[in-house]
Amino acid sequence: MRRFLAALGLALLAACTRAPAPVAFFAEGMPERLSDWNVVYVADGRLRLNARVEPYTLDSPLFTDYAHKLRTVWMPEGKAARYQPVDALDFPVGTIISKTFYYPVPDGGRGGDVVLRSADTGPEPDGGLALDKVRLVETRLLVRREAGWIALPYVWNAEQTEARLMRSGELLSLTLLAADGSKAQVDYTVPDENQCAGCHGTDLKSKAIFPIGPKARHLNRDFAYPGAGSENQLAHWQKIGYLTDVPAGELPKNPSWDDPAAPLDARARSYLDINCGHCHSRKGAARTSGMWLDATTRDLLRLGRCKLPIAAGQGTGNRPWDIAPGKPDDSILPYRMESVDPGVMMPELGRSVVHAEGVALIRDWIAAMPAQDCGS
Repeated sequence: MRRFLAALGLALLAACTRAPAPVAFFAEGMPERLSDWNVVYVADGRLRLNARVEPYTLDSPLFTDYAHKLRTVWMPEGKAARYQPVDALDFPVGTIISKTFYYPVPDGGRGGDVVLRSADTGPEPDGGLALDKVRLVETRLLVRREAGWIALPYVWNAEQTEARLMRSGELLSLTLLAADGSKAQVDYTVPDENQCAGCHGTDLKSKAIFPIGPKARHLNRDFAYPGAGSENQLAHWQKIGYLTDVPAGELPKNPSWDDPAAPLDARARSYLDINCGHCHSRKGAARTSGMWLDATTRDLLRLGRCKLPIAAGQGTGNRPWDIAPGKPDDSILPYRMESVDPGVMMPELGRSVVHAEGVALIRDWIAAMPAQDCGS
């Protein structure tokens, strides 16, 4: 019996330490389980990254109800993304981009609906997440197939052992607990297929979807790689064979929106670029608004200064201008950011609470603009 138990113990230990199966790319179909792809997997109480799955971060991430995000990219052996100066990197067929949304939890609070509102400090040193410290909510995949990109949302179960495909979306009620003890209710929305396309359909004419975050200007920053130390992400991707055609010289870079050492204008533009610019651009779904907030727009009227709103309806809050320089209280932009009314709020998707720090940044930015009489 002792020999049997010892043998069983060794077998279980070997099973726990055995390397996972490789990442699986599905050229068609919609696998029901996140584990079918095997990009990230649960083992030994942790969410882990498979071989050649690279974590990354953005200088200014898109706001989603204070959720933290673990971002990864995987490409087939021998394939690489091609550098592009403005648009998202040109990823090869077979690419899988994942984004896992999660919240830290109070001590002993795993499995409950109370989660912590805190700054996103990224994954742990090994690139993964300790499941006794976080509540996994969903993992979204962007998969590059021959016909283009496809978006797949997977929702994690209560046991934090598996995530299932939810093509129709999901609504989760959570309570955000802040450091001062205050609480806020979050109606966290997992997007359905149409809503995924609503944001990722960055070209209104083609209707095709594309990644939003992995652009050179968002990736051009250092990242603490597990076991490799801190390194610039674009340089790292080149080194491991994930990125080609990068030009010599200085590359575009957005500052972090909350970096106090960066100029206020640059921080505000970076925030608007990632949160609004994929729709509010010359190609995006909100191009007919005439207000373009992407990084390439330089025309002050297009940026909203002294610009009359177009078909905004109740979204104006009876304010006359998208941006009234020097007067945030007279500007439509912060008014819509401060609202949670579905008929008023901007962005329209991805949040149920106000990003207080983001609103404060944009209000400060507008207040710092030289006052200007926009007329009547």
